[in-house]
Amino acid sequence: MAIPVSNRDARRIFMNKQGLGAAPHRALGKDGLLDLIHDIGFVQVDSISTVERAHHQILFSRNQTYRPEHLAALIEKDRALFEHWTHDASIIPSAFFPYWKHRFVRREAKMRENWRKWQGEGFDQAFEETYERIRANGPVMAREVKAEDHKSGGWWNWHPSKTALEFLWHTGKLSIAARNNFQKIYDLTERVIPKEHYEAEVDHDTFVDWACRQALKRLGFATSGEIAAFFDLVTPQEARQWVESHRDELEEAAIETVDGKQRASFAFADGLEALRAPPEPPARLRVLSPFDPLIRDRNRTERLFGFYYRIEVFVPEPKREYGYYVFPLLESDRLVGRIDMKADRKAGTLDVKRVWWERGVRTSSGRMERLEAELARLAKFTGVERVVYLDGWDAEACP
Repeated sequence: MAIPVSNRDARRIFMNKQGLGAAPHRALGKDGLLDLIHDIGFVQVDSISTVERAHHQILFSRNQTYRPEHLAALIEKDRALFEHWTHDASIIPSAFFPYWKHRFVRREAKMRENWRKWQGEGFDQAFEETYERIRANGPVMAREVKAEDHKSGGWWNWHPSKTALEFLWHTGKLSIAARNNFQKIYDLTERVIPKEHYEAEVDHDTFVDWACRQALKRLGFATSGEIAAFFDLVTPQEARQWVESHRDELEEAAIETVDGKQRASFAFADGLEALRAPPEPPARLRVLSPFDPLIRDRNRTERLFGFYYRIEVFVPEPKREYGYYVFPLLESDRLVGRIDMKADRKAGTLDVKRVWWERGVRTSSGRMERLEAELARLAKFTGVERVVYLDGWDAEACP
């Protein structure tokens, strides 16, 4: 018989697994930061810095003692983290690198097949030339490798060396050694990833077991499809087979969705106590990045929180429902609204353009105080002096 899990408890379980269940003001430090990233699995990277870049804001929302210099040190000096692909570009513990080798092999076969269809033969030489240049001369950025440095013909003219760099990165031959003004600096993987992780090998069955097991641990409960999608390392079929072959370790859970329906999921049998008594999250209000792992799976977000969210960066302005880059607002275990804002670093202000509260959410004085406190914390973290509410910021409830 499936274990019933209320909607409130389901939200709290997931939040706790994704680092949002603990007090966000406890001292973190560099070692604590590494533990946090390991516990949530990965942190997505994005270039947009309307307020702060996604990876910094994701970590800050979980702990207000987070310092970006600690993240840089873990990546560029300690090499305890590396940057690669999950469902998107992400920062990942280097201890996970042996499992990513399987992704490299799968990705290379697919990319080579696609490029032969698009460009015919000839690109292999460009890849070899780019790799050899880095091997001999050291790390490079894409802008430092010019198309005229190569004699590869039409393919190279079709797309400059960035294509070769990205191919070599996606297939594990190059890694990102550092970033300069957010531009990737590429180097040979064996010069970036620590030797013990670079040389380690795991077989296919171990890889699938690790990917599924670690995904479920970080989700708390999930369907096989959600397990496959978490790291985006294994196929849905591999995840289904893993669930079927590990039923002795798993229990079925009937997860209550926000509309009162039941959704069949799986959880580890030895983690049932957590399903029965999830911790109560902090009461404070927090601004989430649009790329926060709590809302990455939009369908799961809607089922658990009743919160419909889409990033409208690529939506033409007249067709946007909210705005270019709007941030969800999390209060305790509820997504209560969204905010459109931008850091004006020249003026030293965090400009609030508009706030929308979800239907049924009251704009009480206490809630506004919590919002103001969070914006003050975020302004300080972003490096601006004060929060400014622009004309028309106080919108009606969400459409």
